[in-house]
Amino acid sequence: MFGAIADAELELACVQAYNDWLIDEWAATNERFIPQCIVPLSPIEATISEIKRAVSRGHRGVIFPAEPMHLRKLPHINSSAYDPVWATCQDLGVPLCFHAGSATQLQFPMAPNLSPELAAAFQSIVRPASAVFDLTNFLFSRILLRYPNLKVVFAESTIGWGTFLLEYADHQYEQDHCDYALKPSEMFHRQCYLTTWYDEAKTNARHIGTENILWSTNFPTANSTWPETETFRNQVLSRYERG
Repeated sequence: MFGAIADAELELACVQAYNDWLIDEWAATNERFIPQCIVPLSPIEATISEIKRAVSRGHRGVIFPAEPMHLRKLPHINSSAYDPVWATCQDLGVPLCFHAGSATQLQFPMAPNLSPELAAAFQSIVRPASAVFDLTNFLFSRILLRYPNLKVVFAESTIGWGTFLLEYADHQYEQDHCDYALKPSEMFHRQCYLTTWYDEAKTNARHIGTENILWSTNFPTANSTWPETETFRNQVLSRYERG
């Protein structure tokens, strides 16, 4: 919503109000809350300045839109215009985070005749599934090669599709004779993370990598494991340990 604001001063004011609220009202309440800042998208100097300011206040990650050029007239996310953002995250040691479904143009449009129950289920699936495009772009954009210490988290992504995507990306990398120093799966294992709240870790961990899977309650969304969170977590960990 803030990324669509063309007025740079207003966008910055909105972003800073949110970031400060997150620190003052939530992070100060419990150390288990991990704040992650949002940023103004232009000018890039304002983006960098807000990342540094927010991290100095206690934010521990940077949330960025997967398709900023869909929000307003902005460069493609692979443009060198964003290099200062990747460099700043790398230098500060904070992860870059993409939330599944942040780019609505990448999601299949919902049919108007779906019942409320089917519509809710459809949206719950389409949003995480769109992370396929976000990750594919990063694996082939060379951003990970140019910033080898940049960590990228794909939040609310689930993990099952990751097994297929990494295998397919490596296959296509070889089929099309891509001139990369590392295969897509190698870049992923070095720098990327997927999140799960219900997937069986045992099934996918050997392909995605045990160090590349993060666990989430997904609270308070409708597909959260709450109030059975502890049961689900123990099941995931048990499968993970057996795997």
